[in-house]
Amino acid sequence: MESLDKLQDQTDLYQAQLELEEQEWAKREGDMRSKIWDLEMRMRMSHSHTGTFVLGRVSDSWRAILLLSLCLQLASWALVIYWSRLRWSNHPISQALQAHALPPHSSWGTVATSINTEFRRIDKFATGAPGARVIVTDTWVLKVTTYYVHVALQSDSHLTVTESRQHQLSPDSATPTQILTLRVASINPVVKPFDIRLNSTEYAELREKLHAPVRNAANVVIHQTISELFLETFKSQVELNPPYTLPSGLELEACIGCMQVPAGTKLIRLCHEDGGDTDSGCQQCFCRPMWCLSCLGRWFASRQDQQRPETWLASRVPCPNCRAKFCILDVCLVH
Repeated sequence: MESLDKLQDQTDLYQAQLELEEQEWAKREGDMRSKIWDLEMRMRMSHSHTGTFVLGRVSDSWRAILLLSLCLQLASWALVIYWSRLRWSNHPISQALQAHALPPHSSWGTVATSINTEFRRIDKFATGAPGARVIVTDTWVLKVTTYYVHVALQSDSHLTVTESRQHQLSPDSATPTQILTLRVASINPVVKPFDIRLNSTEYAELREKLHAPVRNAANVVIHQTISELFLETFKSQVELNPPYTLPSGLELEACIGCMQVPAGTKLIRLCHEDGGDTDSGCQQCFCRPMWCLSCLGRWFASRQDQQRPETWLASRVPCPNCRAKFCILDVCLVH
């Protein structure tokens, strides 16, 4: 009986120990679950904080930068909306064109149409870098910059050479380059004056395209190329030659070189009549007037030895049409 009682007591003790261990494991499991839950909540909170921008954790300087960027965005959108009202009539370029909306132009749209039409022509004058492009058409003087377009009407404007700068290095040539600054001023009070810059070698081409007067207020000495100097001498010498009277019933056509002005020259062998040698090599040309004086002078210069400009005036070149040789004394102006 005593052994049975001892066995019963040991069994009860063992069961009590098991219950204590089960309670201990349940307590540990509950603590572990609470820790895991707390860790998950912390991870979620950390993920939510890193995924969104918390303004409270940012310094005052970054807050100011953020607010400034937002204000700039809002201001830019407000400016675009203001410009787009009334079919973009509030845009600065539209305002610049509106200043020329005088008869025959009824609005800035018709001014833009006129500029677009003349801009598509191949005879316009264009020069300058992309950030300061200068374009001269038959009616308009334009300066296209990165953020603005300056527009002036030729008939209302006058140009003044205000400055000249000499640059020893040039990406286009090995010789020094002269850059001219011209002031474009309009009699229209709404149009603000603006400056254009170009190479001195392009000045003669600009003068040919301009109808507005060009003044040299600063007494700037404009350097010209050898071809331009020869062209001026060529024109002055041809004006001394006897003129050619156009036969009745024959009409002058446009110059086939530039297609801009009527053909105004005729090649007639006259050098032997002025005391020259009859065996000089000049030949009679039977072509009708087909070239203007400027284009024929450029043709004459292009056929010369560029290394010996002192021989240009006394040389002979073939006719651009029939290849008959002529000299400068054989070029006559058509009257």
